[in-house]
Amino acid sequence: MSIKKPHERTRAQESSNAIERMYITMRHLFNRGFYKPMGVSGETLREALLVLRPEIYGSISEEKAELEGLLYVIDRLPYGIEQCRFINLTSDEGYKDSHFEVIIPPKRRRNCYRIDDEQMNIEITRGRSEIYDILTHLTFLFVESHKISKRVLIDENGATTRDWQKLEQAVLKTKKLTQKEREIAITHTANILGRTFKELTKVYNAFALPNKPERLLEIVYWLGNLAIEEVVHNNKRTVTFSPVLRERLGHHLHGEIWANRIKETLQKHKLLERPIHIISANLHSVMNTLFAPIALKSETSKNDIFKVYESLSQSNNTSLRNKVKQKALQQGMIFIEDESGTNIDVQIFDTSKIDLSKTDLNLPKPSKDKEAPVLFVMDYAFGEQAYETIDEFLKPYTNEGDKVFLNIESVSIMGKAGILEGGKGDIMIPSAHIFEGTADNYPFTNELSKADLEGQGVDVYEGSMITVLGTSLQNKDILKFFFNSTWNVIGLEMEGAHYQKAIQAASKVRRSINPDVKVRYAYYASDNPLETGSTLASGGLGTSGVKPTYLITRKILQQIFA
Repeated sequence: MSIKKPHERTRAQESSNAIERMYITMRHLFNRGFYKPMGVSGETLREALLVLRPEIYGSISEEKAELEGLLYVIDRLPYGIEQCRFINLTSDEGYKDSHFEVIIPPKRRRNCYRIDDEQMNIEITRGRSEIYDILTHLTFLFVESHKISKRVLIDENGATTRDWQKLEQAVLKTKKLTQKEREIAITHTANILGRTFKELTKVYNAFALPNKPERLLEIVYWLGNLAIEEVVHNNKRTVTFSPVLRERLGHHLHGEIWANRIKETLQKHKLLERPIHIISANLHSVMNTLFAPIALKSETSKNDIFKVYESLSQSNNTSLRNKVKQKALQQGMIFIEDESGTNIDVQIFDTSKIDLSKTDLNLPKPSKDKEAPVLFVMDYAFGEQAYETIDEFLKPYTNEGDKVFLNIESVSIMGKAGILEGGKGDIMIPSAHIFEGTADNYPFTNELSKADLEGQGVDVYEGSMITVLGTSLQNKDILKFFFNSTWNVIGLEMEGAHYQKAIQAASKVRRSINPDVKVRYAYYASDNPLETGSTLASGGLGTSGVKPTYLITRKILQQIFA
């Protein structure tokens, strides 16, 4: 048996060290104001990412191109970013009132603006986690682009292979490609990427947009084109951070505006002094759970309620969803569309206006309207933004010089998370949050337990959760260490420790809310990063997320009313 020498580092230690280096470097580059990702200033980021080899980025450290990781990243960055040499991260600086068309990535709610042929501006309104997310994705993108340039450049003067010339002809052609021309172009692109014709054909349509069927070819061409410019002519791509962003970051500017608007709405509707229950979740599960049995009587009488929830989750059932939403608005739901830049919309439910006897939850109606719970449902926060928003909301409301302390009875957090044992759609009940990369851990008494959700046809796990600095940085070695260690870790997510930090500050330190506020956390598994082919880059949950989402929602509501 071989014994590890004291000075030998495990892969988990190397990976942990790489994450730490990445975060220190990203903070340094932000303070500096700019950097060149493929230059000397970006070297530490690139090297750390290649040491780390995150699961979501697949074959980043190999010569062949990574296709699933590329799709994951492209879906989270603005359309056309692969064509831009200059990427400018800004605060909300008034671009929405300009002639620039807003570009919102399909899988990340962030406003982006194409300034000219060479520059893309990305608005940062969700804190440091958003900056880390973008810089990590850009580093991956540029590393992949240099793989392309290595395979197509013949000499240092810029001469290229025949494969590259044929791809260029296909991309720059003004007419729509025929099937034959498309397949010829895919053949040459497969050679450039070190992938097979079959592999490219399989993912081709996943990259396509309705008006851009050949988008994969365009992405490969422009990534390679800018990498060639860097290698041959030293025209380096540059990421900059605007002075206003650097000045504002960390000051809760957006969170304060967001929280004050919600408190003003509660005050306006005379709900501010009622018992308030915060629920961080999606904006359909609470509404559907309360109002689907009322609005869709015929569907719920004929079908199992979870089948009805599945129907509501399907994109082609807009009319069903509208029926439920209209009923909710008639019976006390207030919808607050975000205008603060947090991208967190809100629903407020005055339960004194809901006919609870018509739900299927057996909820008791409070004897007095002033005792009826007010449900404050907020859409998902992003990483550190969870602290900013909840910390601001839990502060007293100042109205004409008077301080009004909110009657917060409970905070319930439901979200998606990666699971380390089990699979997609399983449920995790945390007993503590461990903040990755720090010595911070947040144990708490969870009102939800494994017993509350067992026996419903979904596997349930109980233990600690890691709050990670970014899901795109996780690799198997670190996760296996946590899974096999005495930490009893069952999964990973991005917001738990930040929520708990805000709750503990308000309840135990500032005493602005009840020190015995009830806390509930439950997550459903979106992926298992320890299983090949089960990472976030391998695709969405589909309908497998419906049952756990509604099991958790129903139990939260039953506990609130109990």
